[in-house]
Amino acid sequence: MLNRRLAREATLRSIYAVVVGKNTTQEVTKHIIKEKLKDDTESVKFAERLLLITIDNGTDFDDIIGKHINNWDVNRLATIDKLILRMAISELLHFEEIPTKVTINEAIEIAKMYSTRKSGKFVNGILDAILTDLNSQDKINKKGRGLIESSKNQ
Repeated sequence: MLNRRLAREATLRSIYAVVVGKNTTQEVTKHIIKEKLKDDTESVKFAERLLLITIDNGTDFDDIIGKHINNWDVNRLATIDKLILRMAISELLHFEEIPTKVTINEAIEIAKMYSTRKSGKFVNGILDAILTDLNSQDKINKKGRGLIESSKNQ
């Protein structure tokens, strides 16, 4: 059974282990994602895909983030906040079946659990600005029942 919240949490831990701990994606998939998600193959696939897209596009996602943090450098952001933002951008751009509101709400909740007291509000503000910008560039492509029209208006 697909449990995306647990998969996102395992993915965040994995991304942190790759970026900060210099582990390989193969190591973290085996020791973090598969251990946390056990026999839930759908969640493992989701987490692996989210991990790889986020890692592969980290620099590009940092450029997107940088456009929306006024007078601040991306490298000065709290590491967890930056990784949560990267993960959310991955979902916004590459997971057509996930509504944008769900992605943003999940990122906010994970930020509240794994980062500072103010991180939820910070992540919300940045992701709202990023979503508005990506929508204006027609880069949000959501497909499926209830997603086509709503992704343009969120």
